[in-house]
Amino acid sequence: MAGSQLKRLKASLKDQGIIGPQKSKKQKRQTAQDAKASTDKRLQRHEALASIREQFNPFQFKTNARGPKFEVTTNKPQNDKLAKGIQGRPGLAKATAEQRRKETLLVEMQRRNKVGGIVDRRFGEDDPNMTLEDKMMERFAREQMKSHKKNTVFDLEGSDDEAAPVTLTHAGKTLFDDDDDIEAGRDDFDENISDMESDDERSARKKFLKRLRAEEEAAEGEGEDGQPERKKTKKEVMEEVIAKSKAFKYERQAAKDEDEDLRVELDKELPQLQSLLFQMKPKEAKESKGPATVAGIDLEQLEKEYNMRLKQAAREARAEVTDRTKTEEERAEEGVKRLKEMEEKRLRRMRGEVVSDDEEEEEQKKGKKKGDDQEAQDEAEEDEFGLGKGIKLRMTATEMGLDDEDDFLLEDDLIASGSELDMDDDDMSDIDGSDDEDAYDPDEDELVNGGEDGESEEVATKLHAQSKGGDEDGIPYTFPCPESHEQLLEILGGLPVVKLPVAVQRIRALYHPKLNEKNKERLGNFTQALIEHITYLGDKFEPTWFPAIENLIRHVHSLAKTFFAIEVSKAYRARLEEIKEERPLALTVGDLMLLTAIGSTYPTSDHFHQVVTPAMLSITRYLGQKIPQTLADYSIGAYLSILALQYQSFSKRYVPEFINFCLNTLCSLAVEKPKEKLGLFPVHEPAAGIRVKGASKVTVRKLNCGDCQQRKSAPSASEESAQKVAIISTITSVLKTASETWCKLPAFYETFQPAQRVLQHLTSKSNAAQLPAALVKQLKDTTTNISRLLQLAQVSRRPLELHHHKPLAIKTYVPKFEDSFDPNKHYDPDRERAEMAKLRAEHKKERKGALRELRKDAAFMQRENLKVKKAKDEAYEKKYKRLVAEIQGSEGQASNEYAREKAARLKKNKTGNKW
Repeated sequence: MAGSQLKRLKASLKDQGIIGPQKSKKQKRQTAQDAKASTDKRLQRHEALASIREQFNPFQFKTNARGPKFEVTTNKPQNDKLAKGIQGRPGLAKATAEQRRKETLLVEMQRRNKVGGIVDRRFGEDDPNMTLEDKMMERFAREQMKSHKKNTVFDLEGSDDEAAPVTLTHAGKTLFDDDDDIEAGRDDFDENISDMESDDERSARKKFLKRLRAEEEAAEGEGEDGQPERKKTKKEVMEEVIAKSKAFKYERQAAKDEDEDLRVELDKELPQLQSLLFQMKPKEAKESKGPATVAGIDLEQLEKEYNMRLKQAAREARAEVTDRTKTEEERAEEGVKRLKEMEEKRLRRMRGEVVSDDEEEEEQKKGKKKGDDQEAQDEAEEDEFGLGKGIKLRMTATEMGLDDEDDFLLEDDLIASGSELDMDDDDMSDIDGSDDEDAYDPDEDELVNGGEDGESEEVATKLHAQSKGGDEDGIPYTFPCPESHEQLLEILGGLPVVKLPVAVQRIRALYHPKLNEKNKERLGNFTQALIEHITYLGDKFEPTWFPAIENLIRHVHSLAKTFFAIEVSKAYRARLEEIKEERPLALTVGDLMLLTAIGSTYPTSDHFHQVVTPAMLSITRYLGQKIPQTLADYSIGAYLSILALQYQSFSKRYVPEFINFCLNTLCSLAVEKPKEKLGLFPVHEPAAGIRVKGASKVTVRKLNCGDCQQRKSAPSASEESAQKVAIISTITSVLKTASETWCKLPAFYETFQPAQRVLQHLTSKSNAAQLPAALVKQLKDTTTNISRLLQLAQVSRRPLELHHHKPLAIKTYVPKFEDSFDPNKHYDPDRERAEMAKLRAEHKKERKGALRELRKDAAFMQRENLKVKKAKDEAYEKKYKRLVAEIQGSEGQASNEYAREKAARLKKNKTGNKW
């Protein structure tokens, strides 16, 4: 069993020779004489004690008790401490960190929330080793350093900016005069004389001494015996330059002083001059003359006109720098770029992505700027002779706000010569055609310029009723602006439908928003009435009205693009809401015209649109929920199928109701009912007489709007057969177009395989025998086309496969040796990745160290706060106990006095009773 700690300590000290038998006097004397041996022995003693202290304090060191996990050749210790397993000194490190925190963090804690304080910047106050002379020398050295810092290596000697030399002072005054070196060694007796001198005498004496010194220097400058003087050194030249500069400066100052003295003398004589001026008699007024004239024009009037023209010229906008004229290639490139940006925005809207209004406004501004630049370039090209662009006879389309191709200006053919609105005719006819004195004034025409609402309508009605003039077709040139559908029927009801576009064009010209501020509201109401009138004309459709209705739709499109987008959208949505509420599955021809107008007015490829989306829902609602009972229902469905396909021509979004209706229609109109189910689409049993019978000799025609109307009288058998054949032909064409539109969809094969079966059923022998040959040929061509697309879709499909990963290498256990292997080095062939890994490791290490230090700082602050709190509590407790002791002492003293007083009174009472 090992000995105790004390025994082991004594043994260690004895082994190191620190303790042992005492030395004799002779040995002690020899050791004292040998100074080097004593020093070495003292150092060895310190090292031995340090090693013993480390040995007997095992908690002072951090060691790896377990050792390395694997014994490898490279696991060699780099020094003796690592060989011993010592990895650190936690006790010493903790003590050092504690001391450092007391010097820094504790001082900041004590200074927290404290304002003010004096910082002692004195030197040598707390140093007892510095004598008074040392302090004075240090102070003098610092003063010299301050003055030296103010100078630079480029300063000239003797310049004004040079720091003042160190001089001896007494009581704040120099002991010697800098301006006179001769007086530096004068006697004390001279001081009494100099004190009695005045300032003027002293300055005169200084000037005399300077002049005398300059003459002596000039005399010395001449060589002896008339010999040429030697070449001056650079220092002498610079001194001479500085001296001359100071002399010139002195002369300028002297001249300035003389001017100041003369100014003072003149100021003293100024009152006398003023008195002389006031005594002068005023001159006699000259004889009054007429107003001054220049070339027969009044001078004052000329000056006023000049000042007015000058102000007008100042207010005029100055010319701005324009860009260079672009070439045709650059213009074409900008146009292509703009078209690409517009197409990208359309695709974003089609995908349902948000397109901000700021981008659209910026695009419009950019387009407008490009348009302005283009106009400027065109004007520059047209102005070949430098005569300017000339006087405009009428406003351009851009200035009138007409950006659409369907807009127009107030052309000559809209207003015939000799009519009420002819501006160039001096002899204007009367409104009523009589020889009345009041001729019709176009400037006072409130139909064009826009007067009050009531007066304008009255005058317009009167003009419309009384005007006899018109064009060759009898259409008046002036119309009041109808603001409702009833007013439109009242005003334009007498005109033939084919002439309505001309009347609408003239109304838009007469009530253009640029002519009057109220015209915008009027045309907005007129636009809504025009949309309602298109529906009205569709319900009463005639075959000859097609061009007129198409032109009216173009007018609506133009109005929606210019000023009235909100009014047009409100009118469309109101009509769609009416269809939804009143007749969702009983559409009329007017409703079909409305849906067609919506498709031509707005972009139908948007993922969501406030007008197009409800219109598309109305179409799909009819195609999906309507069970056709008559041929008119099938015709309306065919028309809506065409519209649905046109709506999705750009976006190519799949419409399932379209396919279901087309296939159901073909199965219902087929000669024979299919014996088996051709697909998963719903099949409705057709009404009696719907299937085609004996139509082999019928001519194939196209559907028209008359086929969409319910016939008042029963049609003949040939007409019914022709309509059925037309429906089958139209649906077949639509299916062919749809297959080409949606051939890139992933589910194209599943979607159009039922269509292939239905078409094959129609081209079978039993059905083809009763159908026209042209229709059978069309059915076969469509079947062939769809079959080819289905084969391509099937070939393009690939079965699902696993990812083709790179084959993994077989693990090998043969070690790879490196001659100069270093475990602390990263062997990464990618240098950037190795540096990044090194930075990450350093960052991780620093972060852990920072967190560790922050935790230690927080623990230190907590300990110090606890110490402060304990000290306050101890002081409070001590004070409390002292106060309690004082109170108890005073109470005891008062109690004792009370007891003594009471005892004395009792004793006195007893004594009195005895007597």
